[in-house]
Amino acid sequence: MASTTGIATYSWPARDEFVNRNGDLHAMEQWWDSPTRDSLALLGRRRVGKSWLFRAFAHDKPAIILVADRVVTGTQMARFAEQLEPLLGVRPDLPDVASLLRTLYRLGSERKLLAVIDEFPYLLPDGTAREQVLTEIQAVMEDERESSRTKLALCGSLIGQMESLLAEKSPISGRLRRLDIWPMTFGEARPLMRHEEPPAARVERYAVTGGMARHLAELGDDAPVRDLVCGRVLNRRGPLFDDPRSVLEQELRAPATYFSILEELADNAAQLEHLSKALGVAGKQLTPYLDTLREMRLISASLPVGAPKDARTRKFRIDDGFIRFWFRFVFPNQESLQAGLRPDDLWDGDIAVHLSDHVSPTFEDLCVRWTRLRYGAEAQSVGGWWGNALNAHRQAGTRTTEEVDVVGTYRKQLRIVGECKWTDPPMHQSVLNDLQTFKLPAIEQEKRLKIPKAGPRVLLFSKSGFSTDLAAAAEKDEQVTLVPVEQVVNDLEVAGQ
Repeated sequence: MASTTGIATYSWPARDEFVNRNGDLHAMEQWWDSPTRDSLALLGRRRVGKSWLFRAFAHDKPAIILVADRVVTGTQMARFAEQLEPLLGVRPDLPDVASLLRTLYRLGSERKLLAVIDEFPYLLPDGTAREQVLTEIQAVMEDERESSRTKLALCGSLIGQMESLLAEKSPISGRLRRLDIWPMTFGEARPLMRHEEPPAARVERYAVTGGMARHLAELGDDAPVRDLVCGRVLNRRGPLFDDPRSVLEQELRAPATYFSILEELADNAAQLEHLSKALGVAGKQLTPYLDTLREMRLISASLPVGAPKDARTRKFRIDDGFIRFWFRFVFPNQESLQAGLRPDDLWDGDIAVHLSDHVSPTFEDLCVRWTRLRYGAEAQSVGGWWGNALNAHRQAGTRTTEEVDVVGTYRKQLRIVGECKWTDPPMHQSVLNDLQTFKLPAIEQEKRLKIPKAGPRVLLFSKSGFSTDLAAAAEKDEQVTLVPVEQVVNDLEVAGQ
């Protein structure tokens, strides 16, 4: 490591292995080059790749990287003092976090310096003492940052605690510049999925790995997904066998209810009423748990397109493909795997049978993203729709509810509807017939969205192509567009989405 004026130029050995995250790196470089004195606050889930990101950013810059741990303050400050001693020539006196920040600011008195503190919330106490520590940090920022060239980056995986630093009532609010680090999209993840495989297989791999950097790195190698999952996820000695459990248990004090919710949502998105019945817990009692999981960015809640914000039809779902896969197939079988169930047998006897059901929600998400990419000017709001079936069918008991995978609107006008099928047989004409005969009339019956006289554009997405009769029907109707999986995959990869 080269060094001038006592500050080392950081060299990261794995820099050449780092791929993508170009947008995040660009935002960080803009912050680095700007005259702002605000600290950068990086927040994102554990395993999302924050550590590699800030190390890639620090490469070739004069930088100090400090990583906090779950230890008492005195022990942590002693470790930091030891790390900073070579830069200062003497061991600094660091009784508290404010003293640490003061030292980092003064290190940048003559030369521009990047100082990164990873897992910053670990340095903050709980309760009323936290406010006092933040007030002391505020005072240091006010005293030191204007005369310092130190660029301070604070990172954290505890999303709620990082959010609280940015909240208006926080003493250091207004002194932080926020940068959210999100899981990789399908297009962004492509460089980490090196295997040259067909588009449908790439969707399957992404549905299993999700967008987290750690999981993509473990399951994106040039090997079949089955082999990687059996060796690294289902094997009791594999690196991902217990990974979600260990991560969540670090962040959740009483994980049992949270795990039950995640296991239930691993099969399908569900409304609060369904979760309450399935778990035998009152909805009001479940709400705080759901709020915490949303705060952790493990689940999200969505409404049907066009529904008012206070509608009671909100659905909860697991956003991360790997977490959904783990809670569906690994979590309920861990005891059996520990007792000797062979990973290959679990894959062949259970996972392979239900893998299409697992991939289907991911494919629907990609189709929604593709629709937004391709038709964003035509329909700014794109999502799904679910609601009551036509009254006549409900009364007869033949159809009770309807669901449309893709719905795009411009204000209150229904511009686009679409259906997605992740099945081996080609999509049949019955899918189009059901959409036109039952589902569109159900949306119209609700009277929240206006349907154009010519009808909305119809998009039909399929893993395995389209039947002859459906292709013929689409040829005769200019409103109907058939979209094969190859087009979805190609367009999203080109766009990096």
